[in-house]
Order: sequence, then structure tokens, then C-alpha cells
Amino acid sequence: MDINNIKIDDIPTTAEELEAYNKKFNKPNQDEINEKMKKEREKFLAKQPSDKEMEEKVIEQLREIYDPELPVNIYDLGLVYNIECWTNDVSMLKMCKITMTLTSATCSFSQVIVDLVKSIVSRVSGLQNIEVDIVFDPPWGQDKMTDEAKLAMGLL
Repeated sequence: MDINNIKIDDIPTTAEELEAYNKKFNKPNQDEINEKMKKEREKFLAKQPSDKEMEEKVIEQLREIYDPELPVNIYDLGLVYNIECWTNDVSMLKMCKITMTLTSATCSFSQVIVDLVKSIVSRVSGLQNIEVDIVFDPPWGQDKMTDEAKLAMGLL
């Protein structure tokens, strides 16, 4: 293939033609593209919060969500048992799973509380999704409350 005969509007149909086309018009090859994408990914990830930093941001938001029937936020109330955050391999954004309980299995505001927890995604930059897992084992008890929560409820 004569590289001088290739025109900009030619459509390469073989690997050899593509290589010649790219060479003539200074198009990057796949290795160069991959290297550039790797550098861009690393630069993007360097700006993103670590898993631990994202967990702390989520906790800040959980402390803004109050149980509709109590004067205490759900985090200090001890409803949150575990927060696990990680990076989504495709989007490079954070995903979190929150394992929590409710003060009672018959809590009439359970869906409201879950929806409020899921809405944290809209308030935290870099967070793509929150999965909420409601469990009742171990059951919630006043022993799970922080001292601040106990004080707010008159238990101290």
C-alpha cells in the first residue's frame, strides 16, 4: 500500500490500511490511546475521595437524617451498623452499601428513612449509588445510641 495515495476521507478496511492511514494523518495507535486513557484515569482517580473519605462524607449526611418520630439523627441513634464504600470499576465513582436497622420491624416510616438515606447520592459529589440493606439481627437497642443521642432523649 502506497501511503501517498491515502486520502483523509478514505475508509481503511484492513489492519494494514488502518495502520498506514493513522501513520499518514498522525492518528495515535491503540497503545498510545491506551496509555493516554490510563493517565487520564489516574488523574481522575487522584481527585476522587478515598473509600474512607467517602465513608466520612456519608456519615456527615447520615447525621442530617432524623428519625421522624425521635429528636435524634439515625447515625447517633445507632441504626447504622456498617458502611462500606468502594470505587466502581467502570464509572470510577464511589458506591456504598449501608447496613442498618430500624428501631422496630413495624416502623411506619421505614421507607421514608431508606429513601432519605438513598438521597445522599444527590448531595455528595463523586458518589454514584447507595445500596441500603435493612437487617433486624442484631436487634436495635438503646445501648447502640451515642451519649449525645441518649442525652437528647433524656436517657442520661
